[in-house]
Amino acid sequence: MACTTILVGKNASYDGSTIIARNEDSPNGEFTPKELLVVNPQDQPRVYKSVISHVTIELPDNPQRYTAVPDALRTQGIWGSHGVNASNVALSCTETITSNERVLGADPLVELQPAQGKEGDPDYQPEVPGGIGEEDILTLVLPYVSTARQGVKRYGQILHDYGTYEMNGIAISDVNEIWWVETVGGHHWIARRVPDDSYVTMPNQFGIDEFDFDDALGEQEEFMCSEDLPEFVEDNHLNLALESTSPFNPRWAFGSHSDSDHVYNTPRAWYMQRYFNPLDASWDGEDADFTPVSDDLPWCRQPDHKITIEDVKYILSAHYQGTPYDPYGKLGTPATRTLLRPIGINRTNHLCVIQLRPYAPEVSRAIQWTAFSSNVFNALIPVYANVAEMPAYYRGEGEDPSTDNFYWANRIIAALADARFHDNAAFVDRYVEKVGGLGYAMIAATDAAVNDLVGSGKAAADEMDNPAVRQILTEANQTFAQKVQKETNKLLSQVLYTTSMGMTNGYHMSDN
Repeated sequence: MACTTILVGKNASYDGSTIIARNEDSPNGEFTPKELLVVNPQDQPRVYKSVISHVTIELPDNPQRYTAVPDALRTQGIWGSHGVNASNVALSCTETITSNERVLGADPLVELQPAQGKEGDPDYQPEVPGGIGEEDILTLVLPYVSTARQGVKRYGQILHDYGTYEMNGIAISDVNEIWWVETVGGHHWIARRVPDDSYVTMPNQFGIDEFDFDDALGEQEEFMCSEDLPEFVEDNHLNLALESTSPFNPRWAFGSHSDSDHVYNTPRAWYMQRYFNPLDASWDGEDADFTPVSDDLPWCRQPDHKITIEDVKYILSAHYQGTPYDPYGKLGTPATRTLLRPIGINRTNHLCVIQLRPYAPEVSRAIQWTAFSSNVFNALIPVYANVAEMPAYYRGEGEDPSTDNFYWANRIIAALADARFHDNAAFVDRYVEKVGGLGYAMIAATDAAVNDLVGSGKAAADEMDNPAVRQILTEANQTFAQKVQKETNKLLSQVLYTTSMGMTNGYHMSDN
């Protein structure tokens, strides 16, 4: 799955929150309807079977409630994508990442082996299930962990026991810290804690560029990994450092370094870091410190200013504005404008930004900001996670387009607005600002109502199932969904009119 991830440590965010965010993008030629919902404990399977790999896994009998953004049609399985559980642990899965032949030869991916021949025949070979993949991870991990570190270890154990059929990176966070985990071949993994004062940029390639094995196998303050990873690296000659005393660089050991990375992956990291650190380096021109083809872009950086939710939305909607690579721009040439893969691409299914706020009571700490379809033309809306169900407007309606569904309304708007981008841009900008302002007003009013209950003693700050609090959050989500639908329909009307007036078969003379 083609995606883009940004992670923001608590001291790098505008309000002290940990923030994890990712675009989920469909493969080329596909569009996947998504929905936002809540999975209550009684709805969580106790025996899980993957649609793609056919692996069967028994699950614990004590799942927590959690949110998810699964495929609406489920034809390829659940693909839960993003969520927050009742312990305020958040998970984003996954960022498909790259590898190299040395790694895949040393620890092959665990792929489904279909049955061969006819059952009962002497040469019949039964099916051999594959490992886990993006389809499965949220369902297998999120309901069973109460801290981010527990999430890393549970995921690592599942990889050890069942393997994976694809290379993936996942983000898992709680209010204190964020961890990034990357798979290494079929069964191995590596994880690094995001520094509190930094942000991380992740396109679809292996990212971690520095690792401390002593810490990973000892105190695990900043690093974790498979128990046998040092031996795996040594036995398979994966460490590419010139000096034995040099720090271990996992990106060089486990990742790819292909020409295609320079048009598909590294440009996205370049543009994100260019946005957050304009003063720290030169980014443009022949003498730039970093360019779209730089293989040495750091995995994490301290930003030039604290990062807001709006910053995250802007950069995950980006199409290289202000550069010769903007497909909607006038700089450069027709060739440069279509050279690089945009961050805000047409086939985005949804964007999720999960904010865990340290200053809010646990009962209302998690906000799951959500946007559907292409981010160039949509708005990010806040949703409280600690509820029993989500508004119908955000849930799935199937494969038939309908303006009564938030995903489909945004998909239609994007297709119409793109056709007359410059004529519709002002309408989209005003929509984003209007919905964003309404969202922050909703959060302020809802937080105040929750704080009144907590302060009066009618609810405990950590009482996640308090009916009075959850009713406030549920009603806030529902009322705001109605406002979002109204504003989205208004934008649809505006772009429909503007694009219709610009149709090729238009003619200015009229008979009335």
